[in-house]
Amino acid sequence: MNFRLAVLATTLFALAIGGASGAVQSSAQIGAPASVYLLKPARVFDGEQLREGWSVLVRGEKIEAVGPTNELKAPADAKVIELPNATLMPGLIEAHSHCLLHPYSETPWNDQVAREHLSLRVARATNHLRDTLLAGFTTIRDLGTEGADYADVGLKQAVQQNIIPGPRMLVATKAIVVTGSYGPKGYATEWNVPQGAEEADGIDSLTRTVRSQIGKGADWIKVYADYRWGKAGAAPTFTLDELKLVVELAKSAGIPVAAHAATPEGMRRATLAGVETIEHGDDGTPEVFRLMKEKGVALCPTLSVGNQARKPAMIKAALEAGVTIAAGSDVGVFAHGDNARELEAMVKMGMSTIETLRSATSINARVLHMEKQIGSVKTGLLADLIAVEGDPTHDISAIRKIKLVMKGGKVYKQ
Repeated sequence: MNFRLAVLATTLFALAIGGASGAVQSSAQIGAPASVYLLKPARVFDGEQLREGWSVLVRGEKIEAVGPTNELKAPADAKVIELPNATLMPGLIEAHSHCLLHPYSETPWNDQVAREHLSLRVARATNHLRDTLLAGFTTIRDLGTEGADYADVGLKQAVQQNIIPGPRMLVATKAIVVTGSYGPKGYATEWNVPQGAEEADGIDSLTRTVRSQIGKGADWIKVYADYRWGKAGAAPTFTLDELKLVVELAKSAGIPVAAHAATPEGMRRATLAGVETIEHGDDGTPEVFRLMKEKGVALCPTLSVGNQARKPAMIKAALEAGVTIAAGSDVGVFAHGDNARELEAMVKMGMSTIETLRSATSINARVLHMEKQIGSVKTGLLADLIAVEGDPTHDISAIRKIKLVMKGGKVYKQ
């Protein structure tokens, strides 16, 4: 009896392993690149302008040729993907994401940071990354793990190694805040509660923290130049000298700095310190936006979240000053995969559809120092491409109608 049970157990185990292996193989095949694809849409938005009657030839992970369909020579073995009435365009770029957060309507931020297990948060993030990719966003800049340590570095590696599907990731790891300014809050003062970002102050502490985050995998350093603390509501945190130190330390390693800043003074200090992007900017003034333009600092306005009463005037002032606008949504506050709502908000608040699409493709690529890899439909760049039904240069909501997602020449959705 024991022998028969052992044989049965062995057989079931073998079947389970075989079934699992088959599932993995099937999953890998879905994302496996064909040697050559010929993509034939109705039109191409190349990251700058619309091109009617163009097609794109992809070989391996890169774009081999782009141009009028009747002039494009494709090899006989090319796999042709017909995309009638569709617009082919660069994969969208999300410049402000939090893949380790989920909507606060599901679980308050304090509880996500202080009560949810790290393994649970990583499991959720795996789904978040898949949903983001399938929504047409093939690259994200993830700006802080919000208490999840360096989990973003591991998730980035999992995507790179094709363990999980997801967008290309630039990660900021833990983010940096001044002592006493961040959260979770509301605990008895005798308890030293771990924070949703890393606390650092002064020369020694900031030096150690910036270098440590870079050493552990940060592609960007994020600092909170102001926050809701003290008696003044939102107020500046780091001094100008501290922010200059952060930028100098990061720049030595070739790492750019992003600053959370909503107040004019926080934005002014961050701009003078040399950060490359300011996140949110809710109370930005014409004067501070002119300073940002002068210093070449981009604004990531996160228009779909935050104080909706202030956002329209803020983005109007930024546009009038000529500030570069990076498309970033702060997704995580709302559901991952719904990133398109930021582009819809940009149009609703006064940006043209073509400006908005550029922000989410070629402009974001430049802001993230990736313009030689992504952000345009151009020969030699990575084949990060999506196709949407209709023409998003006339109706921005077309970006929700995804017909094709390709990243690095691999088809993830068709």
